[in-house]
Order: sequence, then structure tokens, then C-alpha cells
Amino acid sequence: MSSSATFDSSRPVVIVAASGTGGDMYPFITLARGLQARGHQVLMLAPAYHAALVEAAGLPCRGFSTPAAFQSMLADPALWDERRGWGVLWNGMVPYLDALRELVRQLPAQQPCVVLSHPILLPMADLARSVRPDLRIVGAYLAPSNLCSSYDMLCAGSLTMPRWVPLGWRQGLWSMIHQHMIDPLMLPGLNARRSQHGMVPVSHFFEHMFEVPDASLGLFPEWYAAPQPDWPPGMLCSGFVQGETAAVAAPLAPELEQFLAAGAAPVLFTPGTGHQHAAEYFAAALQALQRLGRRGLLVTSHAAQLPPALPANVMALAQAPFHALLPRVAAIVHHGGIGTMAEALRCATPQLIVPFAYDQFDNGLRARQLGVAEVLLAKRLSARGLQQRLQHLLTAPQVAQACQTQAHRLRNSISMPELLTQLEMALFPLA
Repeated sequence: MSSSATFDSSRPVVIVAASGTGGDMYPFITLARGLQARGHQVLMLAPAYHAALVEAAGLPCRGFSTPAAFQSMLADPALWDERRGWGVLWNGMVPYLDALRELVRQLPAQQPCVVLSHPILLPMADLARSVRPDLRIVGAYLAPSNLCSSYDMLCAGSLTMPRWVPLGWRQGLWSMIHQHMIDPLMLPGLNARRSQHGMVPVSHFFEHMFEVPDASLGLFPEWYAAPQPDWPPGMLCSGFVQGETAAVAAPLAPELEQFLAAGAAPVLFTPGTGHQHAAEYFAAALQALQRLGRRGLLVTSHAAQLPPALPANVMALAQAPFHALLPRVAAIVHHGGIGTMAEALRCATPQLIVPFAYDQFDNGLRARQLGVAEVLLAKRLSARGLQQRLQHLLTAPQVAQACQTQAHRLRNSISMPELLTQLEMALFPLA
């Protein structure tokens, strides 16, 4: 437990369990801060690698894993491979599956608690029921692809799924993916831990994830992904999480302001907060900028993957507050993380999405359907591909109009206070 965490044992503690890169952490930190501001006792469970980020947001944090182990996972190039990435993530988590169980076990017996969990930690949350069987768990899904719907299946990884493909074929494909790729990878470690605590084994990893929560919340609006018959029962779509943590909510740095004022709006490139293997991405970005005659911003906290020398019209940044920066760029080229995509929607910024793995493929296709984005698969990345798609995004009037339309739509969607109220109702349905 965080050394600074002291709780009133007569009132519930909300344990917010999150994992992943910064793009996964920021929404859960924002939700935790929102609950804390409403008077709830909040404790975050997160990788120790992110403990400083959580505590900088004013939240007590219980860390699991070690910074070195998490950094080792980030350093593995297979993390961003669409087939091997899940294995890297899960193998890094298996040694710490008891982290939430131990946290709940250490609370005073009379201390009420509820859990708000990232989907990948739902099996970990269920293990805590071996010490507190009545533990209420709410799952919060950042992106619709995490729900593996056969009814709204835009793709299977980088394989695009046309709408005409029959439902039975889509269901069969998902069944093959789970049976041959996901379950053999995930179930042995999980069931070994469940056996240690006298819990029955599970036979299907994603079905188990759907069965664990008492309530499920989609952190995206219905117009982005409508509820489907094969989603968890009673799941509610809310909206994109708005707001940024203190680490990224500061005003623009003076040197960045100076760069922006020195010429035309630049094109921003970022492969995501956790990507450490994007040297080819940034090399192609620089070539595309030169071909387009455009200024550029390259955003990464891992400077080793940047080209060794940048021209004067290209600036490198370790990080930047996108809420303030995106309205001032001509377009953003990014990996398809849901948070970056939602912020670009909010700022009416054209998007070129270069997905590597996970939900990024589905997010890219949904943004393209909205008319605000183009997609270029990372495995087909080239300077020419970037140049051609950016040229369209930067000059097509229908793209500019679609960006304005979707920004207006988003501004008129659910507010953060309303989202937090929905979350409270899920966590405390009888309150």
C-alpha cells in the first residue's frame, strides 16, 4: 500500500486497477481523480513503472511488477507485433496475478471496497474474490475491439473484414483465434494461479473476462461503436474520457510556441507513448515531410529512435499536451491509440493512422468511416505511402468538413461529470 494512503474503514475504497502504456493509464488516472474529487476514497493499482505518474496526479498507488521488468517488456520489439504482442503483455503479467488479491486481503476486514478494472486485469480482479467473494467489480473498456464482437467485426488484426462476410464466418474466425492463439497462451498461467486458490479453471479467456464484472462500461460513445448482441449483458456506452493528467496538461513550452509561430502549421508524428522501436517510422516521417515541403513535429520520449540530425523545420519533443497542441497542427500521424484518436476528433485535426497491434487497427477503421482519417498499416509503412495519404488529408475539403462535424458531435456528447455519474452508479448501484 502507498505509504501515504490512510482510509476511513467505515467507507468504501475504490480500487482502480490499470495497466499498459501511458495511453492506457491516462484515462484511468483521470477517472480516479474524478472519483476522488467527488469525495470517494480511491487507491490505484498499477505497474510500479507508472507509480510516479499516478502519484503526481495526487493519487495513492499500490505498485505491482518492477520498473525494470516493465521496461524489459517495453524493450521487446515483439510487443508491437500484432500476433506476438499479447504474449509479451501476458507473460509480463502472470508473475503478478495475485497483486489485487493481496491488496484486498490486506484491507481491514470491515473495509468495504469495489474495483474499477482495465479489461486485461479482470482475471486478476476475479482472483481477489477468493478472499472476498462478494467483491463488486466493474470493467471499463477503452476501445470496442476489446469486446471481440462478431456482429461489428471491422477487422481481425490487420485483416480487414468486409461487411458482406456472413455472421457465421465471422464467429468461426473469432473461435479459431481464441482456440488456437489466445487461450493456449493465456489460460495455463491463469488456471495455475486459480488452482492455487481453490478456484475452478476457466476454459475460454475472453468469455471469462466478460463474466467477471458485475457491470461493464464502454468508455466511448454509441455513435463510435453501438452496443452489440454479443457484448457483456447490460453493458453501457458512455463517452471518451476527457482531460489529461498533470504531467501532460501543462501549457505549451516556450520553445514549442516559438517553433509554431515561425511558420505554417506542422504535421505531428507520434507512434505512441510506449513505443521504443519506431526508428523506421520516424525515418519515413522525415522523408515524407521533405517530399511534401511541410514542417513537422516528432513526439517521442525515446530519443534514440529519432533520426540523428533533424532539419530546422522539424522539431523533436519528448511529450506535449495534445489538447493544446492539436488545434495548431495541420494533421497528426499516430498509431491509433484510442486516447490520441479521441483528442484529434475533439480538436478537428485530420488523422493518418499507422496501426501496429491491438485495438489500433479497429480504431483506425472507425476513424476512417467517420471521414476524418486515412489508414496505412505499419507493416506497409513507406515515405511514399505517408506522403500520398497526407496530401489527401491536407487538401481534401471533405476531410476538413468531416473533422468539424465530428468535433461538434463530440462536444455535444456526454460530459465528464455525466460520465462520472454513470461510473458511480455502476460502482455503487444501491447508493
